[in-house]
Amino acid sequence: MAHQSALIAEDIEAYLKAHEVKSLLRFLTCGSVDDGKSTLIGRLLYDSKMIFEDQLAALEADSKKVGTQGGEIDFALLVDGLAAEREQGITIDVAYRFFSTDKRKFIVADTPGHEQYTRNMVTGASTADAAVILIDARKGVLTQTRRHSYLVSLLGIRHVVLAINKMDLVGYDQAVFDQIVADYTAFAEQIGLTRFTAIPMSALKGDNITESSEQIAWYSGPPLMRWLEEIPVEDDLREKPFRMPVQWVNRPNLDFRGFSGQIASGVVRPGDKVKALPSGRESTVERIVTFRGDLPEAVAGQSVTITLADEIDVSRGDVLAEAKAPPPVADQFEATLVWFDDEAMLPGRPYLMKLGTRTVSAQVTEPKYKVNVNTLEHLAAKRLELNEIGVVNLSTDAPLAFDPYAENKDLGGFILIDRISNRTVGAGLLNFALRRSQNIHWQALDVDKQARAAAKGQKARVVWFTGLSGAGKSTIANLVEKRLHAEGRHTYLLDGDNVRHGLNKDLGFTEEDRVENIRRVAEVSKLMVDAGLIVLVSFISPFRAERRMARELLAEGEFVEVFVDTPIAEAERRDVKGLYAKARAGQLKNFTGVDSPYEAPENAEIRIDTTATDPETAAEEIVAWLERGFDPGI
Repeated sequence: MAHQSALIAEDIEAYLKAHEVKSLLRFLTCGSVDDGKSTLIGRLLYDSKMIFEDQLAALEADSKKVGTQGGEIDFALLVDGLAAEREQGITIDVAYRFFSTDKRKFIVADTPGHEQYTRNMVTGASTADAAVILIDARKGVLTQTRRHSYLVSLLGIRHVVLAINKMDLVGYDQAVFDQIVADYTAFAEQIGLTRFTAIPMSALKGDNITESSEQIAWYSGPPLMRWLEEIPVEDDLREKPFRMPVQWVNRPNLDFRGFSGQIASGVVRPGDKVKALPSGRESTVERIVTFRGDLPEAVAGQSVTITLADEIDVSRGDVLAEAKAPPPVADQFEATLVWFDDEAMLPGRPYLMKLGTRTVSAQVTEPKYKVNVNTLEHLAAKRLELNEIGVVNLSTDAPLAFDPYAENKDLGGFILIDRISNRTVGAGLLNFALRRSQNIHWQALDVDKQARAAAKGQKARVVWFTGLSGAGKSTIANLVEKRLHAEGRHTYLLDGDNVRHGLNKDLGFTEEDRVENIRRVAEVSKLMVDAGLIVLVSFISPFRAERRMARELLAEGEFVEVFVDTPIAEAERRDVKGLYAKARAGQLKNFTGVDSPYEAPENAEIRIDTTATDPETAAEEIVAWLERGFDPGI
């Protein structure tokens, strides 16, 4: 008995060791609705013996209950786990499944077919080594086939199989297969997808899935499973220059300081010269440390801790790179952007950008065009809506070490995050650095903001008045400036209407123009604070994101938000300029409070309730608040 147990233990250990050394292939299935993606994956799980007996029994029972396959097993039910998916017969979210064969391990992402779930498909494709693009043999190349093929090409997936499914429903006719391949080849050439393998199959019947089909004797290529098992998963990352984004500065004690991260490309050895970016400081690799001991070398894909011979400044988000072939560093880029969010991408609006292990503030400075992925046409665009893809110019508030996405996905792929909700709103690919980012450098000046403010005997700051039209912002701001001026303070008042006569006369009142309006005023305000002035800004500034952007341009304590809080009914009753009447009559579009939103401040430093406080009293309250910080030494 003991001998038998020992043999079983040896068998288990041998199995686990064999399983451990198997290569892993990540692939996705995509295509139009009802092309059979979920059925295909279910068949792969079934044929690879990855279904337990109780699961199989439940599957057979569910198949009879649903009754969509004429009594046969409905393999799609293995993957379509959400109730809504089963009810509608479609895939909504990305479903990940694991299976294994004697030769390889697999993680497959079943991605939705509907256009409105393009973001889900991009998510599934972001980590894939290969793509299986399904086509219904009865329907041929459809719009979603082209859309998903474009995305596969865009995301740099090198191994592609064109799975022409449901061949049983067209009598396994080779002429149908050949025509679809010809149609797809003509389209694929337009998007640069020059290499793919076409396989005729029936996921439901099992033809050309794991074994070659007798029904399709005219096809001499491999069945799908053999193709998945044999395509190479190792790419040329080891042949590229060394790159490692720093995930963590490892300092367990005073005698050890290392930099931990996963190597994105290349090979590194003790003694190699490396450069820390964006600082540009150089040093030599001293040790490559892992949990199991030091290594003589480390390669792409390994997670290690590197110690350096010199004490140079390296932080989380920096990149250690081969000194002789470092990546470029820039703060302005051309990028391809896929928009994920229901709320449109607006140029000039600040987002968080995560590239590798670095997170910075970023904004789209100029949408160049969006792509109609159905026709590949380039269309003029001022914004990107949900699931749209565009090429944009992007600016960051700090320089980034990067590689173009086509050369290195880890250092070229990024996501954009909404600063307020923390939602991931977009994913992008860096194409190249804009030339202007290499030609413009900050000029150091001897006379700084503190010196200018001290000469005026005051603390420079921005007092930002926000509220609905008619709330009384300009009236109160004007009274505040009069009182400050009488006390000998050096001020300037930027009023929304006045600025639109000059600096912003080219802007309208769309959401894009409102964002740009505030961006420009915020930058002007920053310059005036740098000059040592107290700047009073009176703008509706309806969006929290832009007010936050203005705040973050300045140092701590230099931005004072004054919420002039007036109910919409009261503001409309006053209607000094007659704007509400025009808006209600449809003569004034995108008017805040009527057909454009106003996002009230959540944590303003000062709140003025104009229904309970007159302008003079409000001005006195604001001046009293400011007086506590007029001493430049405070």
